[in-house]
Amino acid sequence: MYTYDLLENGCHYLVKEKEDSPIALIKVAVETDHCLFIQRFDDPTQTEWKLKKDTLFDIIECLSDEAVKAWEEHYSSEDAYYEEEDDD
Repeated sequence: MYTYDLLENGCHYLVKEKEDSPIALIKVAVETDHCLFIQRFDDPTQTEWKLKKDTLFDIIECLSDEAVKAWEEHYSSEDAYYEEEDDD
C-alpha cells in the first residue's frame, strides 16, 4: 500500500486506488500541509481533495513530460468529438 503523500505536485500518475479498481490517470494540482488537490481524468474529469495519509493500492508510474504531451494531444482531439454543434 502507498499513500498520496508520495505523489509530487504538478505530476501525472497512473494509479490504482484499490486492488480491483481500473487504472486511473491523476494529476496533483495543489499541495497543502495535509492534503492534495487531485484532478482525475476519468469520464468526466473530476477533482477532489485527498488527505496525504489516504491510501493507494498501487502507484504504477509517474508519466514523463513526453508521455503527458502525447496523451494531451490524444485527449484534446477526443474532446473535439463531444463539442456541441451550433444550430444556426
